[in-house]
Amino acid sequence: MNLPAALLCLTQAIFFEARGEPFIGKVAVASVVMNRVADPRFPDNICDVVKQGPTYKTRPSIPVRHRCQFSFYCDGKSDEMDMGRESAVTSLSVALAMLQGKVFDVTEGATFYHATYVSPSWVSAKIRTVQIDNHIFYRWK
Repeated sequence: MNLPAALLCLTQAIFFEARGEPFIGKVAVASVVMNRVADPRFPDNICDVVKQGPTYKTRPSIPVRHRCQFSFYCDGKSDEMDMGRESAVTSLSVALAMLQGKVFDVTEGATFYHATYVSPSWVSAKIRTVQIDNHIFYRWK
């Protein structure tokens, strides 16, 4: 797929993090990415936000497995999307709408989220904002 880098990174994040979620869940994941880009505590561009995480000292282009901010990026699986799938097309549509300012932040400024079936240790240091389907969203205290 020949998309501009920022659009591809945002589409991949939406697809791999929220492909089974309803439209609003996809918008929520996109919102977190964009909220991080706007927050000086995170990288200042979409691809660096999506790919944020530790890398190997001897191979700095390789992320440490299961240690990334967005788990799909370092899970060891392919990051290729089948654009024939409805969820991939919807993810691309959400990414385009987000970049064009046609959708708004439904997470109340969240910069973190997790699936409902996990309980990360960092939640006590954050403010819970909203739950959308299978994800719970948080922002800094």
